[in-house]
Amino acid sequence: MKRLTLFIETIVTTGLGTGFAPIAPATAASALACVVLWFLPGARSWPGLLFVFPFFFVGVWLAGRGEQRYGHDGKPIVIDELLGQWITLFFASSSLSTFIAAFLLFRLFDVWKPFVIRQSQKLPRGWGVMVDDVLAGVLALICSRLLTLTPFFS
Repeated sequence: MKRLTLFIETIVTTGLGTGFAPIAPATAASALACVVLWFLPGARSWPGLLFVFPFFFVGVWLAGRGEQRYGHDGKPIVIDELLGQWITLFFASSSLSTFIAAFLLFRLFDVWKPFVIRQSQKLPRGWGVMVDDVLAGVLALICSRLLTLTPFFS
């Protein structure tokens, strides 16, 4: 039972193994989130928002446990990218241009970490892992929604 629990924990923490990608594991996890959310449009609506909060707290717990195995915010830990990308895509239309823009904006803010996003990484254990991506996701959501006001993304 303990091995099964560890296996499930690893699968979720590493985003179905995308965290083990040899190049850009966080980007691979964000791309996975985009693909999943493309096919689950209900997850990008108000009812889907109800799952963000439990997913966040599970993510904090799993990221904290993952740090014990992979080090502080280790590359295989990508559950935070899954949530950050999910937040970015909330209320997004099902247009390819919107998804691509949301993906790129989230990756930009996740790597750049402007404002208090960089400071939030200093939170202890899984909190720092998850909070910076939630903040990057919120900032990318705002920017992507502003982009949808332009003719190209409507």
